[in-house]
Amino acid sequence: MSETKSISMQKMRRITASGVFAALIYVFTAYLHIPTGAGYTHAGDGLIFLASCVLPTPYAAAAGAVGGALADGLSGFPVWIPATIIIKAVTSLFFSNKGERIITFRNILGVIPSLILCAGGYSLYEGTVMAGGLSKSAVIAAFSQVPAYCVQIFASTLLFVSVGLLLDRIGFKKIINK
Repeated sequence: MSETKSISMQKMRRITASGVFAALIYVFTAYLHIPTGAGYTHAGDGLIFLASCVLPTPYAAAAGAVGGALADGLSGFPVWIPATIIIKAVTSLFFSNKGERIITFRNILGVIPSLILCAGGYSLYEGTVMAGGLSKSAVIAAFSQVPAYCVQIFASTLLFVSVGLLLDRIGFKKIINK
């Protein structure tokens, strides 16, 4: 009986943490951003990176997809929701929640495929879906936003590393995974 109760409490903690991360992702994406030519650049991905290092992958993927989609939908950019759900959920696969620390060499390297997915995924989405079909010139034009995506991932990486180091210092992973 107590083992079942313990598993239920662990699931409840993970669901709660996923909801908190989704809310933080939403706030850091929708409200703490810099407008660019095709939308905005934000540091919300840094919280997806953190969630992915703290929570099991399905929970982190859900937090990223929900937080990002809410930011798109409630900020007046609902056309981006399908791309955001896929891109932010897949981003969680580049980081590991194994081990006792958030900031590890592996997790810092996870930023690289995240940048490629973000820049490539959103540019392809913009150049095909937003253009109403596959258009070579639209895809090329969409890739002009890559510098903004680089700034976004850089800002997110700064947030991820600084908050991750603080959380590692207090043993956050042990606390949340009790």
